[in-house]
Amino acid sequence: MTKKHRAFLKWAGGKFKLVEELSKHLPKGQRLVEPFVGAGSVFLNTDYDEYLLCDINQDLINLYQIVQQQPEAYITAAKAMFVADMNNKEAYYRIRADFNLSRDPFTRSVYFLYLNRFGFNGLCRYNRKGGFNVPFGSYKKPYFPEAEIRYFSEKAQKATFKCIGYEGAFGLANDGDVIYCDPPYAPLSTTASFTTYAGPGFSLDDQALLARHSRHTAHKRNIPVLISNHDIPLTRELYRGAKLATIAVQRNISQKGSSRNKVDEIMALYDHHYFDDEVY
Repeated sequence: MTKKHRAFLKWAGGKFKLVEELSKHLPKGQRLVEPFVGAGSVFLNTDYDEYLLCDINQDLINLYQIVQQQPEAYITAAKAMFVADMNNKEAYYRIRADFNLSRDPFTRSVYFLYLNRFGFNGLCRYNRKGGFNVPFGSYKKPYFPEAEIRYFSEKAQKATFKCIGYEGAFGLANDGDVIYCDPPYAPLSTTASFTTYAGPGFSLDDQALLARHSRHTAHKRNIPVLISNHDIPLTRELYRGAKLATIAVQRNISQKGSSRNKVDEIMALYDHHYFDDEVY
C-alpha cells in the first residue's frame, strides 16, 4: 500500500482514516475541486494533475498559500512556538488574544498552527465577532508537524487555493474536473447543534442546496460530484438520484459508550452516467 500522508492540522471530521475507501468512489479526472478542503487529507492522498482547494475560512486559505509559497520561513517561525515555555495557559491565551488582534496573514498563520496544536481537541471555532475562542488543551508535548508541512508544500505546487463558498467553487469547475464535497455533516438529530467552523453554521437548507447544486452540475454540465456525509435517513432522502454507497465506520465493540455516536458515512456520487430519469 502506498504511504498515507497526514494533514499537518488537527481537524474535526478529517478524512485521514477513510481516505482509501473514499478514493474508490472518486471518479478519474484531470483536476479535483474541493469546496470544503478542511485539513486536506483527500488532496494529500489522491493523485490528480491539478487541484482547486476552497474553504470559507480565510485563516485556513492564507495558511495554505503561505506554506505553498514560503515553507522555510513558515517552518522557522512556527517551530519557535513549539517550546516548553509556550505550553501553558498564560502563553496560550496571550497568543490567542494577539491572533484575534493581528491583521497580518503571516503572523496569523504562525499563530493558527500553534492554536490548532495547543488548543483543545484541535478545534477551529470563532465567536460571532470572528474571534477565535477555543480553550487551552493541556497537552504534555504538542507535536510540531514539520515533515507534514513540507509534504503539503510540495504537493501544493499542483494546487490553487481560494477563500470562497461552495457555490463559488462549483462555478469555477470545468470539463475534466471532479468535485468532492465534505460539508459540515448533517446533525444526527434535529436538536443536535454542530460546530460553526467559520461564520454562520451550515443549515439543513444548505445541505439541501448543496445536493441540488451537485445534481445540477452532474446532470447539466457533465461534471461528477461526490459528497460524503452521515448515513442517516435525511441524507439518503437529500441525495436521491445519486449512486449511494456506505463506508462502515470502525467501532470498538467493547466500549459501548464510545460507539454510540459513530454513524456510518454515506458516499453520494452524482454522475450523468448513473442518473435515474424519474427523479427529474
